[in-house]
Amino acid sequence: MELKSISLTVLLIATAAIAAPDVAAAADKGWPQFRGPTGDGIAADADPPIEWSDTRNIKWKVRVPGRGWSSPVVLGDRIWLTTAIVQGRKRARAGGLQGWAADHISLKAICLDRASGKSLWQVSLFEIDKPAPVHELNSFATPTPVVEPGRLYCDFGSFGTACVDAATGKVLWKRQLPIDHQVGPGSSPAIYKNLLVLVRDGCDAQYITALDKTTGKSIWNTNRPPLAAGARDTKKSFSTPLVIQSGGKTQMIVPAAQWLVSYDPASGKELWRMPHGRGFSIALRPIFGHGMVYFSTGGMKPQLWAARVDGQHKTAESRVAWKETRWIPFMASPILVGDEIYWVSYAGIVCCADARSGKLLWHKKLSGKYMSSPVSAGGRLYFFNMDPPSPKGSGEAGGKGTVLKVGKQFAQLAANQLGGPVVASPAVIGRTIFLRTDEHLYCIEGKIENSGK
Repeated sequence: MELKSISLTVLLIATAAIAAPDVAAAADKGWPQFRGPTGDGIAADADPPIEWSDTRNIKWKVRVPGRGWSSPVVLGDRIWLTTAIVQGRKRARAGGLQGWAADHISLKAICLDRASGKSLWQVSLFEIDKPAPVHELNSFATPTPVVEPGRLYCDFGSFGTACVDAATGKVLWKRQLPIDHQVGPGSSPAIYKNLLVLVRDGCDAQYITALDKTTGKSIWNTNRPPLAAGARDTKKSFSTPLVIQSGGKTQMIVPAAQWLVSYDPASGKELWRMPHGRGFSIALRPIFGHGMVYFSTGGMKPQLWAARVDGQHKTAESRVAWKETRWIPFMASPILVGDEIYWVSYAGIVCCADARSGKLLWHKKLSGKYMSSPVSAGGRLYFFNMDPPSPKGSGEAGGKGTVLKVGKQFAQLAANQLGGPVVASPAVIGRTIFLRTDEHLYCIEGKIENSGK
């Protein structure tokens, strides 16, 4: 009997080890950049909770000083954020639009302990008097930093770029590349080998530059394609680069006002370009799959395009596989899971389409407005709205995270509310969601088994 008991115990332990290694492996990969390890919102092998509230499945909750829409990045046992401490915040016009001005901003990087949320260090990177105003839907600290072993790279657009020691916060180098964003910064940095790539698509100039990530010195600088005549505010854009492999070649895809452009990330050489009309202010990160890159054309009326990236298609007509014009986001990035692509409009219309043909399979209205990019984990989709919570008993609540089942049929699994609006995109690792609201960072963590939905 004892031998059988021991054998059964060993079998159970072995079975558990076989069933759970992927979640453990996912936890080791971290979430080092905007939209995760692969830059597309896919939390591979993760299994976060389906249901939560301020009192359920919350491991910890900490107040984040200042304001910022940048997402948390995670590596090992640490979490990093950027934020802006704003003095003298007041209403102002940003490029003719409603926005925010300040008497002074202190742009900071913050490091937290992953297990407890305890602050390990804070460092002020830039102190700026009378900064250029930002749009009311933007912040002074919107670009998401990128982390790698030993180093954290923080970009605040024209306000400045800095590299710090990830363990201590010691500043290693700084740069400032002034440009007129008109409504504030938005594009997040990307790493390619020894390079830190920055997009600077302003009203006054449009270019991409790569810095030596060790020293901050410029390696290459490439001007964007020429723009058709128009108002200055239609020349700006805020896309984050996506490096892909296709046909044995490396490409870096970066949408711009009026153009979709592919570059050699090592040299900055333009590989190909494709016009997409008069769209501008593209804030999302493109995604790649099935030999196509999917991107939104931005304002004024956004469209979702699927464009072939191989070298066989030389004209814009032959590159474009399909277009969709209904319920397209101008902020939240789309997400590709298998053969289906999903997106959510600012007004909260979530859609699913066949990724190869563009055929719309379903659409459904979610409550609230959306700027945060969705994530996929465990066969589920997670969407977070930016509306503040409504007073009790007053109707639909904001600050909501809606969980849908991946698939060709709409299926809602849960709708969960927290105590604040969400603009930053979440980081999802293993069984954990790190979610930034307007004032707090939450660690939402599920048990080993999920609810089974």
